[in-house]
Amino acid sequence: MTKRKRSIIRVEDRSSDTPKWMITYADFIMLILVFFILLFSISQMDEAKFDAIAQSFREEGVFDSSPSISPFEDPIDGTEQNDEQLDNLMLQIQQYLEKENLQDTVVASRTDRGVVIVLQEQVIFNSGEAGVLPQAHPVLDRVGELLEGIPNFVRVEGHTDNRPIQTAQYPSNWELSTARSSSVLRYMLETRELESERFAAVGYGDTRPEVANDGPANWTLNRRVEIVILNRFYEEESE
Repeated sequence: MTKRKRSIIRVEDRSSDTPKWMITYADFIMLILVFFILLFSISQMDEAKFDAIAQSFREEGVFDSSPSISPFEDPIDGTEQNDEQLDNLMLQIQQYLEKENLQDTVVASRTDRGVVIVLQEQVIFNSGEAGVLPQAHPVLDRVGELLEGIPNFVRVEGHTDNRPIQTAQYPSNWELSTARSSSVLRYMLETRELESERFAAVGYGDTRPEVANDGPANWTLNRRVEIVILNRFYEEESE
């Protein structure tokens, strides 16, 4: 009897017929698909579940055990500390003014900008001049001493009334107000150990009156220099 030989057909690996780039491409497409599925699932995450997961991490101390590479200041704590410093500074200034009986010529107030110290013209300057008078030295010395203990930025602002001035040295109120703020700032920097980069001198002329320029009494109030110890978290809208 003749035995039939069974033909054996070898099935070769079909992958050998598939270009290698196509396999890589298919894997890449699959990874992208998985990535977008993850994004979709995250976007649909229930808020309550997310809060629960976050709370569990906090309870386990996950965040505490992995400190940030760059430490940062808690903005809430920083604001509270800054407010406390300014409130304390305000109290010291008020006590000094009361002790020296200067409330009528030097006014201090606490505003959103920070602590504002207003010095009237007659306290620090002769009319139409920008040289700091000796009688103003004790006040500026005390202010400078207090400024040594805080890091806040300080603006010294000069203001005039609206009556025009035209001299060889000061052609307008712009030059006079700027010269006055610069004189006050220069005195404090020369007599105290203060970082000059924390200060700026500005002259506003008659553009920011305290009261209406309608008579001698109000003209006197508008001729002033303001020392503004700025709140570290305050940004002026006009700046």
